[in-house]
Amino acid sequence: MLRGVLGKTFRLAGYTIQYGCIIYCTFEYVGGVFMCFGPSMEPTIQNSDIVFAENLSRHFYGIHRGDIVIVKSPSDPSSNICKRVIGLEGDKILTTSPSDFFKSHSYVPTGHVWLEGDNLQRSTDSRYYGPIPYGLIRGRILFKIWPLSDFGFLRDSPNGHRFSDD
Repeated sequence: MLRGVLGKTFRLAGYTIQYGCIIYCTFEYVGGVFMCFGPSMEPTIQNSDIVFAENLSRHFYGIHRGDIVIVKSPSDPSSNICKRVIGLEGDKILTTSPSDFFKSHSYVPTGHVWLEGDNLQRSTDSRYYGPIPYGLIRGRILFKIWPLSDFGFLRDSPNGHRFSDD
């Protein structure tokens, strides 16, 4: 009897560890579901929208200008932020102050990206943090899950002029 109980217990523990590893690898390497907070990505992503982000792009350097990514916040590593990739390493970026009065150029260093929200007036992004290390990218958002009325792929940036290669 004791042998049967121990056998079932070890079998259950083995399955739990096995499935736990599968779930971990799925969320770490394939993708996951995230909730985006704040007004910085409006109108593309609204506050509390739920999105699906795939993680394979970050592992294979498949992030491109215009992609929306989930990133560990440089100011609070316990939280994630949703931003659009404006520049990749080596790019020259025209930066503006929040008042749009002062303009300057910045270069994105090797191993970094330049991120900005679609709602430039209400976004804390690379204009404040500076270039973001590539290692902070968690995934690339593929589509919106919730609300169901907005289910589907995300629209293009309302600031499309920001991607020029000048």
